[in-house]
Amino acid sequence: MTPAAQSAAAREICAMAPIVPVIVVADVAHAAPLAQALVKGGLPALEVTLRTPCALDAIRAMVDVEGGIVGAGTLLSPADVKAAKAAGARFGVAPGLTDSIVKACEDEGLPLLPGAVTATEVMYALELGYNMLKFFPAATSGGAPALKAIGAPLPQASFCPTGGVSLQNARDYLSLPNVMCAGGSWVAPQGMMNAGNWAGIEDLAREAAALSRAKA
Repeated sequence: MTPAAQSAAAREICAMAPIVPVIVVADVAHAAPLAQALVKGGLPALEVTLRTPCALDAIRAMVDVEGGIVGAGTLLSPADVKAAKAAGARFGVAPGLTDSIVKACEDEGLPLLPGAVTATEVMYALELGYNMLKFFPAATSGGAPALKAIGAPLPQASFCPTGGVSLQNARDYLSLPNVMCAGGSWVAPQGMMNAGNWAGIEDLAREAAALSRAKA
């Protein structure tokens, strides 16, 4: 799968809903009911970050949830890419963009949403064939004003801002024509998971799914 094909597939996934849940699973028993609640609430694309020992098992538990598209986040190495694909991930998310990650995703046929913040990083991504990018960390990299500014000289790039995105500021990002969706962790709070409050998480997902996008 070429970078251009990877990016096209990532764009299709990003277009499914205005918010992509960024999920940290500390207990694999939470994985399936969490995915079910988020998908039922209207958020089908799920990013499981590889930040906990059970993250790959969580992906395995989520992939059979009907209507869900499960991906792996925090891909930092070719080994991460291989492990994510083997676990059943259907897309990958990286905080940045490296040649080794690109090659690994190409070899594994895994659609990639790579990170880019500066104009130089965006230009390099575009040269490789990626035009659907992650803007991370969004809040500390200038937020919505920075994305608006970078869209003027580089309108061909679209973004999924992640990092510091909340229900309160998501509309600032989603109102921009170069933002396809946003990544947020607020729809899967650890406290609700620990309490088994899947109905509450479904409500959070439904609220997030109702956010409007400039492209909608």
